[in-house]
Amino acid sequence: MKKKRKEPALDYGTEIRKLKEQGPRRLYLLWGEEDYLRDDYLKTLREICASGAGDSFQSRIFKSAQPDPVDLRFAIDTLPFFSERSLIEIREMDYLKPGDADALISVLEDIPEYCTVVFLPEQGEEPNGKSKIVKYLREHGTEIRFTVQDQNMLIRWITRRFAYYGKSLEIEAAQRLIWLSGDQMKRLIPEIEKIAAYTKGEKVTVSDVNAVANRIPEADIFELTDAIAERRFNTAAGILADLLEQRDNSVPAILSMLSNQFRRLYLATQTRNTAELMELSGIKYDFMARRLLQSARSFQPKQLQQAVSLCARADYRLKSEGTDEKQLLKETLMRIALEVSDG
Repeated sequence: MKKKRKEPALDYGTEIRKLKEQGPRRLYLLWGEEDYLRDDYLKTLREICASGAGDSFQSRIFKSAQPDPVDLRFAIDTLPFFSERSLIEIREMDYLKPGDADALISVLEDIPEYCTVVFLPEQGEEPNGKSKIVKYLREHGTEIRFTVQDQNMLIRWITRRFAYYGKSLEIEAAQRLIWLSGDQMKRLIPEIEKIAAYTKGEKVTVSDVNAVANRIPEADIFELTDAIAERRFNTAAGILADLLEQRDNSVPAILSMLSNQFRRLYLATQTRNTAELMELSGIKYDFMARRLLQSARSFQPKQLQQAVSLCARADYRLKSEGTDEKQLLKETLMRIALEVSDG
């Protein structure tokens, strides 16, 4: 089985300390899945550059697929006013277009000591490594990828957020929150606020999390496959119906998540322990891997192979036939249930 490449989580604490102790650098490329951390890093960068300027400091922001090199040159050469440094943010840049790449690079080659230029791709966008400008930024600038935090870092952050509201929480409650609401910090902040307001005592429990936390579709998919494993087929059909009623869930997206879950369950039948499953499947958190291993015991490997095959056939039909998408998804779930029932 091919192992998935594991991306190490960014040590954000170290990065922010380096920024505060060593000061800003002249050229940055800031991107990544965890936009909360990127925004926080950028906020700190602005505060350092604005040293002594207070609210009057304004960074210059370029929002253009191709920022004009002449305008950028003028902004870079302009001395900071009432602040230690000038800060220039280049947002929404289309890294795929060659355009003025050479002219732009020539401007970036001569950034004065008092200026910091930050390139900020759109949230969720990964810089194109083949682009000339991206190659230059990676070679001559400071690139920081704001990854989703690892389990220990994320749980410590969740604990600190609850402490702000005067609440402590069990480790199982923090894990349950990640399970239900995902690991994106911006998504977790309003969930933490709701749970803290709901919890009557000082300690937040798993029951408190279950009571008010919003669920991501992946959590419902896991509950759905658990219901199939336990032969609770009406429950599984009910979960699917709820998923289909949610506007943000398209049939292809639900089918993709369902297929991915069955693939992971199959991997769980082929692995010996939690660490191996995490490495093979790309699961980031050991408590999720442990539950997946437990759920996989209720299936036979051939049942999971057939489930993946049925999802693949449904996906092909979605892309090639003018069929009723929701009905096709329900039929696929029924066939998977029959496969498990017959086994």
